[in-house]
Amino acid sequence: MPITSFLNYLALEKKYSKHTITAYQNDLISFQIFCNKEYGDENITNVNYAQIRNWIVSLVNSKISNRTINRKISSLKSFYKFLQKTKQIETNPLVKHQALKVSKQVQIPFSEKEIFNVLNALDDGDFESVRNKLIVELFYSTGIRRNELINIKITDIDYVNETVKVLGKRNKERYIPLLKSVRESLQKYSKIREGIEGEEPYLFLTKNGKKIYDTLVYRTINNYFSAVSSKVKKSPHVIRHSFATHLLNEGADLNAVKELLGHSSLASTQIYTHSSLGKLKEVYNQAHPRSQKN
Repeated sequence: MPITSFLNYLALEKKYSKHTITAYQNDLISFQIFCNKEYGDENITNVNYAQIRNWIVSLVNSKISNRTINRKISSLKSFYKFLQKTKQIETNPLVKHQALKVSKQVQIPFSEKEIFNVLNALDDGDFESVRNKLIVELFYSTGIRRNELINIKITDIDYVNETVKVLGKRNKERYIPLLKSVRESLQKYSKIREGIEGEEPYLFLTKNGKKIYDTLVYRTINNYFSAVSSKVKKSPHVIRHSFATHLLNEGADLNAVKELLGHSSLASTQIYTHSSLGKLKEVYNQAHPRSQKN
């Protein structure tokens, strides 16, 4: 089956995560269902652009956002590139497709005060409290992604070199420095973690000794930050955004932030620079001789 071969290619050669592969699979199956319903054929190997365009129209009519539609079409485009590469088709039906226009979403980071308010309010008495406080500290002090945090193993913590090894996108490893306060929290958590039954190699566990999962991490962050912030979005990614923004506000080099975040190009990192423009304007107005200082 072409779809199965494509998904195996993403897993074995492209080294994509399970989460990413599942997203590709869902997008392809969604198009497959559409073709079967509209054209009585679930074979999506040989389709023309008109059929794909009809799918796009149906998605738009279903009130699905342009951003989501573009992601689905990107999955389809990658699928047909694979079929072309493996000589299963001659031309990619999406070769001349132009993505739908999307409005730029401005991500508002947490303020330093909001971050510190959460950390200061966290009670670290029992296992879950100690674990949750460490989760917030690690997110803010390293800028790692949710999936990266979930997959940290005990052996990834290096107290000698004061770093944590993180497995990023496409299984790319990077080492991130650990602040002294975070190392102390890690040691406190590790001690109380020893009392949890289970043989999981992962650092973060549930109270039942199982590896933590996506919704638990999201719910933890959302609950804590809902108490101190009125921002609409309260997620691990917003803390990652805050990490980058606060570093840039304090004059960190853009390339250094890029390495810490695990980005493959500066273009990905530059989306965080708009949030530090306020700080830049403040410095500019204070420093420039022609500025009308108050």
